[in-house]
Amino acid sequence: MPPLVLVHGLWNAPRLFNPLRRELADRREPLLIPHLPHRLGAVGLMDLADLLGSHVEAAFGTNQPIDLLGFSMGGVIIRLWIQLLGGHRRARRFLCVGSPQRGTWAAQTFPSRIFRGIGDMKRGSALLRRLDADLSTLAPVDCRSYYCRTDITVFPGWEARLPLGPALCMPVFTHRQLIEHPLAIGILSRELLQP
Repeated sequence: MPPLVLVHGLWNAPRLFNPLRRELADRREPLLIPHLPHRLGAVGLMDLADLLGSHVEAAFGTNQPIDLLGFSMGGVIIRLWIQLLGGHRRARRFLCVGSPQRGTWAAQTFPSRIFRGIGDMKRGSALLRRLDADLSTLAPVDCRSYYCRTDITVFPGWEARLPLGPALCMPVFTHRQLIEHPLAIGILSRELLQP
């Protein structure tokens, strides 16, 4: 299997993936979990997507196919990298977990001038409209979305889905449980271990 890249979200760090990493038990190596410093949401998502691309290239060169999983804002960062920064040439699979692909009402009250990254996740933001306007670079990637209906971080939860590929409502109740609850970890690890 190709290398796996895990991308954290806002107010998270790479340690967020420790439960998933333990469950995978070295069965998905090499594994890259970059730290993307978002400065409490002040860094724009395009800047973070560019940084993600730098990490991927440093770890795996320029041609190695990869699989990616993004949690929360990390899923939007991955999508930006795939669609707008050339990641489509090497992304094989993209698992999007609780990610505000259509924006979230939770971001609406933050001033975009100060919190650019959070502003990028507002419903109807220019960046999200740009992604939805042309799906041609996302279409060749095996995309899958995972969400929970009662998510209040990405609200409404059922809209935390990519515009392509299957979507699964996870048997959990909160945003954080999508990446920490044993039931969710089991579902995600089984998916990641599929050839």
